[in-house]
Amino acid sequence: MTDALNLTQAECEQRASVVHDPVYAIGVDLTHAADPTATSFTSHTRLTFEATGASTWLDLVADSIESATLNGQPIDPATYDGARLPLEPLLPHNVVEVTARCAFRNTGDGLHRFTDPQDANTYLYTHFEPTDARRMFACFEQPDLKAHFEVTVTAPTPWQVRSNQPAVADQQQGEVTVTRFGQTPLMSTYLVALAAGPYATTSDRHVIVRADGSRQEIELGLLCRQTMREYLDEQDIFTVTKQGLDFFDAHFGVAYPWGKYEQVFVPEYNIGAMENPGLVSWNENFLYRGGATQTQRGQRAEVILHEMSHMWFGDLATMQWWDGLWLKESFADLMGYQVAQAATRYPDGWVQLALGRKQWAYTEDQMPTTHPIVATIPDLEAARQNFDGISYAKGAATLKQLSTYVGTDRFFAGARSYFAEHAYGSTTLDDLLTAMEGASGEDLREWARAWWQTSGPSHLTPVVTRLSDGSISALSIEQHGVDHVTGQSILRPHRFTVSLYAVLGGDLECVSTFPVTLTEQRLAIPEAIGLAADLIVVNAADETYAVTRLDAGSLETAERWLARIEPDLTRAVTWSTLWGMVRDGALSAATFADVFATQAVAEVNPSILTVLVQFGAEAVGTYTPAAHRSQQAARLVRICLDRVAQAVPGSDERLTWVRGVAGLAAMSDTCADEVAALATSQDLPTDLRWRLANSLAATGSWSVADLDAQLAGDDTMTGRTAYAQAVASRPGRAVKEQVWKSLTDGSRLSNDHRRALLAGYRQPFSAADTQADFPAYLDHLEDWWNTLGQTDAERMIMGLFPLVDIADGDPATHPVLTGARTWLLEHEDAPAALYRTVQQALAIAERSITAQTAY
Repeated sequence: MTDALNLTQAECEQRASVVHDPVYAIGVDLTHAADPTATSFTSHTRLTFEATGASTWLDLVADSIESATLNGQPIDPATYDGARLPLEPLLPHNVVEVTARCAFRNTGDGLHRFTDPQDANTYLYTHFEPTDARRMFACFEQPDLKAHFEVTVTAPTPWQVRSNQPAVADQQQGEVTVTRFGQTPLMSTYLVALAAGPYATTSDRHVIVRADGSRQEIELGLLCRQTMREYLDEQDIFTVTKQGLDFFDAHFGVAYPWGKYEQVFVPEYNIGAMENPGLVSWNENFLYRGGATQTQRGQRAEVILHEMSHMWFGDLATMQWWDGLWLKESFADLMGYQVAQAATRYPDGWVQLALGRKQWAYTEDQMPTTHPIVATIPDLEAARQNFDGISYAKGAATLKQLSTYVGTDRFFAGARSYFAEHAYGSTTLDDLLTAMEGASGEDLREWARAWWQTSGPSHLTPVVTRLSDGSISALSIEQHGVDHVTGQSILRPHRFTVSLYAVLGGDLECVSTFPVTLTEQRLAIPEAIGLAADLIVVNAADETYAVTRLDAGSLETAERWLARIEPDLTRAVTWSTLWGMVRDGALSAATFADVFATQAVAEVNPSILTVLVQFGAEAVGTYTPAAHRSQQAARLVRICLDRVAQAVPGSDERLTWVRGVAGLAAMSDTCADEVAALATSQDLPTDLRWRLANSLAATGSWSVADLDAQLAGDDTMTGRTAYAQAVASRPGRAVKEQVWKSLTDGSRLSNDHRRALLAGYRQPFSAADTQADFPAYLDHLEDWWNTLGQTDAERMIMGLFPLVDIADGDPATHPVLTGARTWLLEHEDAPAALYRTVQQALAIAERSITAQTAY
């Protein structure tokens, strides 16, 4: 990737000092978009702005510029370098007009084009975050240069065309229609959105009625491909959307600011969803083919509310630069879970945050690539890498701790003050702290420094002494932490709950709960003295963000009684603690499998069970040595199959246990006939049957002919992608060689096809099949970085890093680990984002070997 594509914070700050009050009129001509031979489209931008300097530049990534003028004078096309168009000399008031040919994309960014193999319909949609608006129109591509946008689209007349604002004019011209959309309120370039194609549509309306008698009507809409229409669960999606609009209206103090609220589900999307004002884009994997469990719908509800909260956190009040990414993503992550818990029929928001989402944060926060929540983002490449578990899940967890620290009512009062002060503006950490301090009456500067400006997790450990009768003679909580960036010790202020449980009368009961405020390294809990406590759970209500541990006695109790812990949230926290111990090499994956075998089978909360079956597969596939993997997988597959047989047909419980089968059956073929019966069962969702087929392919139990038969019953885009992954998942060196060739020979792959091949390459968890490619992998790293886009390059680096096994060497001598470390030592001058990506791939492999050592 060229240096011109990268944007630095320093140069964007300088541009912001020159450019003021931009206004855009954007025209996009999609007349020939359905023609597969058409590789580009015409984009026209008319931009007016004020200037207080002599020169600046426009961002544009185009195949060619057909014409460009500044204040009526031609701009020399030779000055365009493929990413930047210089603008000089500037006047106090300026008008720029640029007509360019921009490429249709198949990588999920810019203007993505997709043709449905089922009906040959062509669909287009945009994804611009963080800086890909320049792939569709010329612009000042940075979040603080907010502007008004007016979009006009020329497209085939039968198509549906949508943008951020409602259409205000349509004019049919032969076989095309020119649609002009209303001008947007002030917003950032990355939030401009467009969807065009023969989308299936449905609509609704929501009326917000406030206590003061005022009303607001909001038009709602849903769009998806024609061939996905039967899976569009409009009643549930609209219901959650309305519940969210009511909640945010009541708690944020600023009326929904973007007019309409439409949501479009699109194919080959790189992420889960994107908060484009008035036109939220969604990965269509959230349209569950063949039915969904209550937990899946709850997860979708959380994402609906995450994206909706962005209409305020991020879209209305926007971070000044990408070092403030957390200002929007952390809040949105928290709101997704909190509002789902408070306002919808899905009650497990806090459970899913504790046991599911936060694992992402704990994993990434213990890597050498971790960073403070308020990160240093010198340029665009660094910005792209910080859409991670730190900016999202850790940020959300620390905001939950802040809400616990100051009180929920004061927390929302601070949010209302923040929006009132900074609506349609750009914000920094100081702006948020000022609002929260004003609402809470607390000085939060030191709190924020400890939580948001340092890296690495806190570690909270119970230190307990028990008498011979089992009662506690001393209990304290110890805190330690190391800032992974500076290497310095860090102590943070924590407010959380400690719960004590005892086995009484043949059952496990909670005997006491203590609120704890911990600011130092160690805090004694004298109230616990004399109590019988077989199990001590730190952070029992998941109020703070910390890696926790069980003492030896508590671990022994959990192994026998974990399923009896109440409430559900504390049980989820206990499972999270066990999983963290496995991930960190403090608990054998074999022990975790034993606990899974006895306690997960008794789990009654569907959200917890959904995560546990994922943990079971990861414990065997990643943290169990290959020498023991097949035997352990066979044991757990048998348990899952027995639970499937006992569950009510069609029930959520049965579907969840089938997912457990699918995750584990890729590592053992001992139950292949039963797995195959499930894979061909028409009473299971289509996508779940593909997961089972993939596992059968990974063990060699199904041939390509078997997969061909499966594809014949689902010859769709999703089915073809699943088929590609399953074919790539087959065992053997020859298969992996072919996958490697397909990924690296320069073939033009869509983002979904690339992801499928990469996923297949890493199955069936055979290190021997992938390690032969390691020398070529190291040789290709810089080439991938220089020739692929950053997103695809990172996928290749992470996905083609070889699997590792303890049989090939311990963490200090393993040939793959030592080879990667040597590459890092020899390439310290590599682009920082490339270097960090290799570091992260290495850290994941090191963690796997460390955990296998504990086995």
